[in-house]
Amino acid sequence: MVKFQIKQKMHTPQGEQWLEVDIHLAQNDFVSFFGPSGAGKTTVLRVLAGLAMPQEGYIEVDGEIWLDSRRGINRSVQERKVGFVSQDNSLFPHMTIRQNLEYACRSKEDFNTVEEWMAVMGLKGLETQRPAQLSGGQKQRAALVRALLCKPQILLLDEPLSDLDALSRLTLQDEIIKIYQKTKLTTILVSHELPEVFKLSKKVFVIDNGRIIKSGTPQEVFVNSDLSGKFQFTGEILEIQKEGVLNILTLNIGNHITKVIASDEELVDLSVGSKIIVAAKAFNPIILKVKTT
Repeated sequence: MVKFQIKQKMHTPQGEQWLEVDIHLAQNDFVSFFGPSGAGKTTVLRVLAGLAMPQEGYIEVDGEIWLDSRRGINRSVQERKVGFVSQDNSLFPHMTIRQNLEYACRSKEDFNTVEEWMAVMGLKGLETQRPAQLSGGQKQRAALVRALLCKPQILLLDEPLSDLDALSRLTLQDEIIKIYQKTKLTTILVSHELPEVFKLSKKVFVIDNGRIIKSGTPQEVFVNSDLSGKFQFTGEILEIQKEGVLNILTLNIGNHITKVIASDEELVDLSVGSKIIVAAKAFNPIILKVKTT
């Protein structure tokens, strides 16, 4: 169980705002924070990791108190068992990949797991390479492994895939699922990508202006209808064409381009760039706009 209450002043383009969250996570949860830039998502992760100190806060992880501002308790970054992966990977540029990974090990006995994780994450053969010699996807794989080698209780992922191309992003999403299935670590992801949130998360918290405005499964939070269809996909409208009485939508679904037919009623409030759900009931496709506010 992870409990955290945070009250933190933030400086935003709109001026000073207060971030106030009160969240309980079940053990082994995989949750996402979703919302606009400046809403407070990254600040929450930094406070959890001990990289930022809130004006008021309480953090309890598996019965251990990491932070209690009223009682003057504040465990250091080193004392908090957190794996943190950001979009810039933070690998040491002067070290080889093996040296980067071994640096994260808590003891020499843990060196034995370096080989195992390099094999799992497709990094074999890159041991002597330095970060500058790797692709973006390879660097993020190494950053993920390094976060796992410190034996964390919580894995924090701060938009780790945002700088990758579409194919690398999809591949790394599958790798993150593999990691979660293997470790069952309580994981918190910050993401701006709705398909990513749907694919990875059990639960999502929507944060705006420092407040949690919605929470639930991605289906509950973003879809207006209670569906019982055989399939559901999240996509983005790339083009809308009118052909006679038909509307033909060109969609990007998981980096695959496809076309579906939509009625005039379904197109209300939709435009190029809209995020939608494509679902089916009784073989009839249903188009639903994704709720983000």
